[in-house]
Amino acid sequence: MVDSVPFRSLVEPGQWVRHPDRPEWGDGQVQSAVGPRITVNFEHQGKVLINAALVDLDILG
Repeated sequence: MVDSVPFRSLVEPGQWVRHPDRPEWGDGQVQSAVGPRITVNFEHQGKVLINAALVDLDILG
């Protein structure tokens, strides 16, 4: 049996981030972060659900 460690993202609601593969989306503000699921409201794309286990968002500031 393998011990599972809960996923912990480094981003928190209110932080500003950028998607490393989608610079055209602009900066985004984190709306929620629950496990690996992060909802970000991007300037030019709107709200996007990000899987933080697959994408390392760039934290701004």
